[in-house]
Amino acid sequence: MDKISLNVLGLTYSQTQSGAYALLLSEENGERRLPIIIGGYEAQAIAIELEGLKPPRPLTHDLFVSLARTVEIKFTEVNIYKLEEGIFFSELVIQSRGAAIRIDARTSDAIALALRFKCPIYTTEEILTKAGIILDFDKQQKQEIIEEGLGEEHKEKIPIKSTSKSSKYSSYNLTDLNGLLEKAIGDEDYEKASEIRDEISKRSKEQ
Repeated sequence: MDKISLNVLGLTYSQTQSGAYALLLSEENGERRLPIIIGGYEAQAIAIELEGLKPPRPLTHDLFVSLARTVEIKFTEVNIYKLEEGIFFSELVIQSRGAAIRIDARTSDAIALALRFKCPIYTTEEILTKAGIILDFDKQQKQEIIEEGLGEEHKEKIPIKSTSKSSKYSSYNLTDLNGLLEKAIGDEDYEKASEIRDEISKRSKEQ
């Protein structure tokens, strides 16, 4: 398989599928992006790891990581190897007792685990040719909403960045924001926690 390395670029809301999200992967040595529509629970599992949030209780993917490490299973890579009727197929590659084992997995679960194990993510040239897109915007436009088609396999439109969510916390000071962040994590409201974390990060950059 002609492996092409991918990085996780981010998550955003799907504009046409209620409750769905677009996971955007970027070609490591190129300009193409691979958008994948995933569910809300899976998006939460990925967002928590991207944001560096620590839930008070282990989520399913965190439990899986603890189990794998306890029994000394090593994750080596994730492969997105097939695209069929708009559905991406992936596999986990693990090392157990000196043997390489391939396990079929949903792409969203595979990415959530790859982030936790910090293992590489690969796809093929065929998949990038079929479903990849190129987003053309400069650094000054990072705060703007930019919409691009997802190719023949996907009909959604995705915004790369939106600033509307963090504005509702602009009246809070940093002490209050940190308190709200702690409470949101305790309540397992990770979407809210992510919004507050964005506002705190923005304040830090402005100082």
